Amino acid sequence: MNNKEFDVVVYGASGFTGRLVAEYLTKQYGAGADVSWAMAGRSQDKLVQVRDEIGAPADTPLLTADASNEASLTKMVARAQVVCTTVGPYQLYGSDLVAACAAAGTDYVDLCGEPAWMRQMIDAHEATAKKSGARIVFSCGFDSIPFDLGVWFLQELAKKDLGGEVSRAKGRVRKMQGTFSGGTAASFKATMAAAFKDPEVLEWLKSPFSLTPGFTGPDQPKGNKPEFDENLDSWAAPFIMAAINTKNIHRSNMLLGHSYGKDFVYDEMLLTGPGEKGEETAKAVAGDNSMMGEDAPKPGEGPGKEERENGHYDLLFIGEATDGSSVRAGVTGDMDPGYGSTSKMIAESAICLTREARDTAGGIWTPAPAMGRHLIERLKANAGLTFEQE
Repeated sequence: MNNKEFDVVVYGASGFTGRLVAEYLTKQYGAGADVSWAMAGRSQDKLVQVRDEIGAPADTPLLTADASNEASLTKMVARAQVVCTTVGPYQLYGSDLVAACAAAGTDYVDLCGEPAWMRQMIDAHEATAKKSGARIVFSCGFDSIPFDLGVWFLQELAKKDLGGEVSRAKGRVRKMQGTFSGGTAASFKATMAAAFKDPEVLEWLKSPFSLTPGFTGPDQPKGNKPEFDENLDSWAAPFIMAAINTKNIHRSNMLLGHSYGKDFVYDEMLLTGPGEKGEETAKAVAGDNSMMGEDAPKPGEGPGKEERENGHYDLLFIGEATDGSSVRAGVTGDMDPGYGSTSKMIAESAICLTREARDTAGGIWTPAPAMGRHLIERLKANAGLTFEQE
């Protein structure tokens, strides 16, 4: 039973993405809603400023906590049913918070796309979280909710239409408009720096099974160069988020008792269209290194309201059975993936843990096995996502 002071504490609420999360909660779960939430961050003055700018009630609770001060984190997590953190890169600022939540039995959601750090947290804190009852759920933004839940939804369709889950699935980005977040770029740079120092980190980055300790499945498609997909009549390019999404999806499969099969194969790519133009675009995408460049978005920077609202994404998932039969599913989002849609997804994930997913046991989770259909229904009802059979 939840006896905490707040259902949700948004940690990092004065940062760019955290502010969007707080703004969403204000609009979606304001006066009369049965959700108690608070804003948290390093500076009381900045929290007051953001609270007033986003139109949150003047009595919205404000908590001060700093990633460099363990005592302040411990005090914050003791008051929360779930901490919703946007303070990244998580490998630089998140380890003590995960430890505090695991120890206190406080649930946790983040936007992490840093697989080596996630593996370190699994190794260090999963046993504690299982004992305390804390549900630690990584990657509750564009990486990896639409993909992780997309594959889960596809497998549910396969059970219904084909008589069982499929051991081969493809994720294909059909359309996407929006800017990757400054946090994603910062996380990418921090991860590359860590890999340069530690060979084990490099191995975790390379392996699709780095988040499934003790299990290694079959060889997976590399997806690291342009290719033509005859079935879709389109060129396909490497997709930058595949490196984290595929790892999360294999962890989901493991946490679901390998219901997709121990021989499950999955890959993700970005569709660029047919013909010479499609090939040219695919090659340009494959050669794009802007995420590591000086022009990459910085933490705290992001697109304006109009750009966020004009963004969108459209994903296709294809499941292939051994007898040649197949099933397809589409997942769409109504705002830019890195900020607008992400801020809604993490907020709904936090609330889902406090409401519908109460029976999920303590441990370190991915979104699909932790929340599954409960979260899909929330995202469809509130966050502008669709999950549909095609």
